[in-house]
Amino acid sequence: MKKDFYEILGISKSADAAEIKKAYRKSALKYHPDKNPGDKEAEENFKLAAEAYEVLSDPNKKAKYDQYGHQAFDGSGGFSGGGHGGMNMDDIFSQFGDIFGGGFGGFSGGGGGPRRAKGSNLRIKVKLTLEEIANGVEKKVKVKRKVQAKGVSYKTCSTCNGQGQVMRVTNTILGRMQSASTCPTCGGSGQILDKRPSEADAQGMVLEDETVSIKIPAGVVDGMQLKVSNKGNDAPGNSVPGDLIVAIEELEHEFLKREGENIHFDLYISFPEAVLGVSKDIEAINGKVRIKLEEGIQSGKILRLKGKGIPSINGYGSGDLLVHVNVWTPKTLNKEQKQFFENALNDEHFVPSPEKSEKSFFEKVKDMFS
Repeated sequence: MKKDFYEILGISKSADAAEIKKAYRKSALKYHPDKNPGDKEAEENFKLAAEAYEVLSDPNKKAKYDQYGHQAFDGSGGFSGGGHGGMNMDDIFSQFGDIFGGGFGGFSGGGGGPRRAKGSNLRIKVKLTLEEIANGVEKKVKVKRKVQAKGVSYKTCSTCNGQGQVMRVTNTILGRMQSASTCPTCGGSGQILDKRPSEADAQGMVLEDETVSIKIPAGVVDGMQLKVSNKGNDAPGNSVPGDLIVAIEELEHEFLKREGENIHFDLYISFPEAVLGVSKDIEAINGKVRIKLEEGIQSGKILRLKGKGIPSINGYGSGDLLVHVNVWTPKTLNKEQKQFFENALNDEHFVPSPEKSEKSFFEKVKDMFS
């Protein structure tokens, strides 16, 4: 089970932006690789703090996390939603390096070294059936990626001397202020094009088709985004590829309706079946399930089949299959049938007499969402 982001940073849910940043800086400095060389546990805590800060420092991501928890973002096996999670050191220093205030350099076993640029992300949409969502699935997709052309070479950028950043000093009423910004010449890579093959673009890149295998965990929801690391575009020079962001689109099922981890199915039965009782095969995610309806079952009855719904993406078991019983009233009758029901109008067996144990419509709706 993933650790709570607020717990990782040691803050409450009411913490404001300044408190979140302060808590992250404190944690990041404590577990920084330069202060803990060779300590794998410290490195892991450093990554967890960065992952927590990425979400909680973004108002939109924070709102989603507060409402849905890790389910709002996380996949498994190296995936994560919204572009966070599974972070490596290049991710962290490229996104949050300025938060250390110049106290440390990039992760290279020491401080002050140039940081590797990261290529841009690619985005695709993957359509999934309810069965695929319930069981998890591996999808193979073809993507067009920008990769460095064969024979291309780069040289150190003279503007930033390979650092990827340029320093500026500004005179203010508070004194001389120093700030860093991305190098305008190399775009932060620290290198510029030296030799370019004829088929390459101005950055030494070519488009290449690649088939990417995506392992999608059970329980994903429509609109969730998963991340496949290093399957986006390359960047010039000594860089790391961007990521492939996979947006999930859930296809509508013919008979089943999803509500979170629960599944709903409308079962229609005839009046004689409701009176006499009947066994029925109903639709479930992985095939049909046989259920038995007792004699005198009422329309509106909801039968709950435990564990027949969608698995929780966080590993908390599975939802339920809720079968809504609807007694179908015939619209046309022949003469004998009509006569039978006319005679039944005054028969005490047909007079509605709900028992106290019978729940009202509103109670049933309340149970459905509890």
